[in-house]
Amino acid sequence: MTGPVRILVAKPGLDGHDRGAKLVARGLRDAGFEVVFTGIRWRVADIVATAVQEDVAVVGLSILSGAHVTLTRRTVGGLRAAGAHDIPVVVGGTIPAADVALLREAGAAAVFPTGTPLPAIVADIRALTAREG
Repeated sequence: MTGPVRILVAKPGLDGHDRGAKLVARGLRDAGFEVVFTGIRWRVADIVATAVQEDVAVVGLSILSGAHVTLTRRTVGGLRAAGAHDIPVVVGGTIPAADVALLREAGAAAVFPTGTPLPAIVADIRALTAREG
């Protein structure tokens, strides 16, 4: 094995609340993943550049602002444009049930609405990253 799987946890857009993202990042770290946490208010272009530079296996977006579909679409498109189409994007945050299908259509590999249990998130990330090896 070459080391722990790297996950980027990012807060795109103007949303300044990061408690949930920090909890998920800590839970992923405790589950054995290496987590790169961006902090708040990152531009999609910077998230994409960091994902490529850090050679992550998954990009996790934490979005509470209501712009989740647009930000997901832009992130997936940015990764594809950067030649990193193999990096799945997962999305968590304040996600209305009606938007889960829209996020999937926008390219999200998994969607974690507020209240998703941490073990479920870890299990889904493990399933996504198991496909690599």
